[in-house]
Amino acid sequence: MTGIKTKFRRLNYKLRHDFFAIENVVLMLSIILCLMWTYQSITAMSRNWELSEKLTTERKEFELLSVEVEAAELENTYYQTTEYQELMARKHLDKQWPGEQMVVLPDNSDAAKSKHQSTAIKQQEKQYSNFEKWMMYLFPSH
Repeated sequence: MTGIKTKFRRLNYKLRHDFFAIENVVLMLSIILCLMWTYQSITAMSRNWELSEKLTTERKEFELLSVEVEAAELENTYYQTTEYQELMARKHLDKQWPGEQMVVLPDNSDAAKSKHQSTAIKQQEKQYSNFEKWMMYLFPSH
């Protein structure tokens, strides 16, 4: 029993004088305070970052909406003009100016329809390399 008491007393002495000495307690408290301060700083910085991103997003949405509102106002102003009303009367009510005559054109022939398609196909057939494109750009043939 005395051996256990002695070991307990030695442990108690070491804890009091080595581990729980005033210098060690102050050091542990300062480390804990530094860790808490660092955690709080990181938390605050991440919150500021999130709020900054949210503010940027909200500003972009506001600018987009203000442009849409401006476009709607201009469109509304256009709908109130006499030019628009005249165009709609011509289109939907078949109105015309005195002396105007309607000309009805025949449908396009097959040759006219395929004219632009054949040139597009010819252009697609000839594929130039990057070097050839640069040479054509730098030294165009006259």
